[in-house]
Amino acid sequence: MNRRYTFTTNSMTELQFNTALLGQQDSLLYYAISLTSDSVKAQDLLQETFLKALIYRIKFAQNNNFKAWIFTIMRNTFINNYRRNIQINKTFVGTNSDFCLRFQKDKNTPSPESIYRSKEITKCIDALNPEYKIPFMMFLDGFKYIEIAKELSIPLGTVKSRIFFTRQKLGKSLKDYAY
Repeated sequence: MNRRYTFTTNSMTELQFNTALLGQQDSLLYYAISLTSDSVKAQDLLQETFLKALIYRIKFAQNNNFKAWIFTIMRNTFINNYRRNIQINKTFVGTNSDFCLRFQKDKNTPSPESIYRSKEITKCIDALNPEYKIPFMMFLDGFKYIEIAKELSIPLGTVKSRIFFTRQKLGKSLKDYAY
């Protein structure tokens, strides 16, 4: 659904603008995923882009390519967020007249304790019966209950109960590893 929208500010109604914006949703989502490499962050970037486009709709210039305009908003939003995150991870320390740049510890680096916990969790999940393990793993991979039910050809209630009981069992097995 890649259409080229070229409107002038005066001739583009709010409905036309919203329709054009929604028409670019799939393309923008793919672009956001290519920028962030993370579907959750891509969704956030998409929402932020839509919000900015709606706020600055009046600034959409006459005879401009709508698609290029909206993609530029997304790219600039991504770059600004990236720069903001870099600034958060840096601190300046004053030593006499010199300034030393000190980077904070990377919070994405797992500790040995968390690696051990992760291995224990994986071991407990692997020990489950396939009838419980498969729906649970699909749920962890982001499938919705209804998608799991259709994929495995089992009733929706069965999927919900299996995931519930799997959580219960894992909670009891891993109670020593709770934070």
